[in-house]
Amino acid sequence: MKKSIFLVALSLCVLQIFAQSKFSQTNVFHIASPGGWDYITINPASNKLYMSHGTQVNILDKITGDSLGVIANTAGVHGIAFINASNKGYTSNGRTNDVTVFNLTTNEVISRIPTGENPDAIFYDEFSKKIITCNGRSKDLTVIDPTTDKVVATIPVGGKPETAVSNNAGHVYVNVEDKNEIVDIDITKNVVLAHWSIMPGESPTGLAIDNATHRLFAGCEKQLIVLDATNGKVVDKLPIGDGCDGVAFDNKLKFIFTSNGEGTVTVIKENSASDFKVVETLKTKKGARTIGNDESTHNIYLPTADFEKQEPGDKSRPKMIPGTFQVLVFTRK
Repeated sequence: MKKSIFLVALSLCVLQIFAQSKFSQTNVFHIASPGGWDYITINPASNKLYMSHGTQVNILDKITGDSLGVIANTAGVHGIAFINASNKGYTSNGRTNDVTVFNLTTNEVISRIPTGENPDAIFYDEFSKKIITCNGRSKDLTVIDPTTDKVVATIPVGGKPETAVSNNAGHVYVNVEDKNEIVDIDITKNVVLAHWSIMPGESPTGLAIDNATHRLFAGCEKQLIVLDATNGKVVDKLPIGDGCDGVAFDNKLKFIFTSNGEGTVTVIKENSASDFKVVETLKTKKGARTIGNDESTHNIYLPTADFEKQEPGDKSRPKMIPGTFQVLVFTRK
């Protein structure tokens, strides 16, 4: 009996150790060109890392950080999406209210597609076979058919959409930052089905989904809100760092990452659909507020820069030191 109890205790201990994330910084990719940044995206079909950067997209080797090219003239670029089957990429350009279509092999620009005002997040929905942008100023989504590269629908969401994800079964979920809610959309009919409050969460930005457990992960002010994607009910809330602007989910490891502009990443383990635990807080750098997750290597990538020193009590946005833009690389031990 004692031996059995010991073996059970040992097994639980091993599982607990495995649940620990244990990430550490292993590299820094330096990018000398000027400008701000937003989303960072890994193309799963290649070794390429795409970094939105002011008026262009920098393409890097995800292992070495070597430059592999640039997508130019993408003013106010926010995000990048890919359709590898058709060898096309798409960028959301916030200042020019359009999407740039480019060739994934040559990086040559193919066309530009008008969208709503200030397109922010962009992604490809495998279920509907559509490119979707979240337009912050016009408070709607633009739906693009990539076979023609034409807009086929505009979906008003009633507030400022930040990030969208899909359940790969006909539903798209959108964080609406100024309404503290998630909007559930039928992407086959291009209509809003429901508005779900995420309170006590406020100002949701990053959003991720686990389609195995039907859970949505919304990054809010100092907390992650977990929702049931089938009915919008809040399942859990967990403390995270300040200034979160990105959330990523590793489907294999069942880790949720929140990138916090204060200079941390909060790592949360999903043990089940109703059991979530903060397992680690990574120290990054101030300004590292967005995140890219490579599920093939389990590396995470965080863009940031060095900033000028501020006087005590100065609450203005710190100025970036020119030439210091960089991508931090974290690897699981």
